[in-house]
Amino acid sequence: MSMTARAEGLREELVELRRALHREPELGLDLPRTQRRVLDALADLPLEITTGTGLSSVTAVLRGGRPGGAVLLRGDMDALPVRETADVPYASAVDGRMHGCGHDLHVAGLIGAATLLSQVREELHGDVVFMFQPGEEGYGGAPLMIEEGVLKAAGRPLDAAYAVHVTSSLLPAGMVATKPGVAMSGSDVLRVVVRGEGGHGSAPHLGRDPVPAACEMVTALQNHVTRTYDIFDPVVVTVGRFAAGTQNNVLPHRAEFEATVRCYSEANHARLQENLPALVRGIAAAHGLEADVEYEVQYPPTVNDDAEAAFALETVHDLFGEERGFVSPVPASGSEDFSFVLREVPGVMLMVGATPPDADPATAPGNHSPDARYDDSVLPAQAALLAELAARRLTRTA
Repeated sequence: MSMTARAEGLREELVELRRALHREPELGLDLPRTQRRVLDALADLPLEITTGTGLSSVTAVLRGGRPGGAVLLRGDMDALPVRETADVPYASAVDGRMHGCGHDLHVAGLIGAATLLSQVREELHGDVVFMFQPGEEGYGGAPLMIEEGVLKAAGRPLDAAYAVHVTSSLLPAGMVATKPGVAMSGSDVLRVVVRGEGGHGSAPHLGRDPVPAACEMVTALQNHVTRTYDIFDPVVVTVGRFAAGTQNNVLPHRAEFEATVRCYSEANHARLQENLPALVRGIAAAHGLEADVEYEVQYPPTVNDDAEAAFALETVHDLFGEERGFVSPVPASGSEDFSFVLREVPGVMLMVGATPPDADPATAPGNHSPDARYDDSVLPAQAALLAELAARRLTRTA
């Protein structure tokens, strides 16, 4: 029986699990209810299971019946601090929290893959590590799991690592996209507080106004991007928050802003960490002000291995047909902490369309939207794809 046929037999239980997870979203690194559901779902499978000490992670190892290598499959588990407005019968029961990025589908799909591979365990040429990860949404869950040993869980070096990410828009349900090389941007945060001296708005010369300096910084950041970095190695800096003052006639003592910083190469990722704080501090000094600058390094660019991307696309075509898989012409502008795994192990992240059938992928609410909806019909395909990638890759290693 094919992997896709086996996966279809799991459809009902995978949908039930995904919807249960969706009703009880949890944030960050501490996901006790989610972890419990994962452990319960894996309990009857022939797995070596460990849980994290600094976070609610689950690492499960399936030992194949034949000698060979080891591969890793990842599914992230955390939700978003978003109040769900999507009209679905299994909507979040926790106000202000929502599985708006599809991680509930990732968990269910990975459990499906673990079930499928357990059914053919004796035929596997090596071991499979299942990485159930909390804290993908800005909490550094992947680096923490790496520190706690997930990449060493098989007791041998990993040959490859794979993950899928569903999307509630852009791609029709069941379509799979990949890209060799840089597939997603790196992402950091720039936080700036410009300190001045308050006073009356009618006599700004008697104080030290931080607002013009902060505004100049915002403009200078845009100019810096266009005049410092190669347009074919893009950088994006977007100031998403700016705050200053309380009254129209009061000179504030501080102005502050926060920006997201995106890039697509390790070289620019390193340059930005030095250049942007230096630029901001220089402008503050020119105005006779002080600036508190925090540059938070979050995610490096997600870089797919060329050979693994080609192998993954070949697997998609064999499983679902050539019309279901394609190479994306450009990287995605979002970021992923699976990038930390891909720094250590050759592998690939694939995007899987989960746009509902009654929605247009071009206009449907996207990931992180409070209106985001996902088509559960992709769950068997997601599970089959992960399982087939692992099984085939182990055969190639043997």
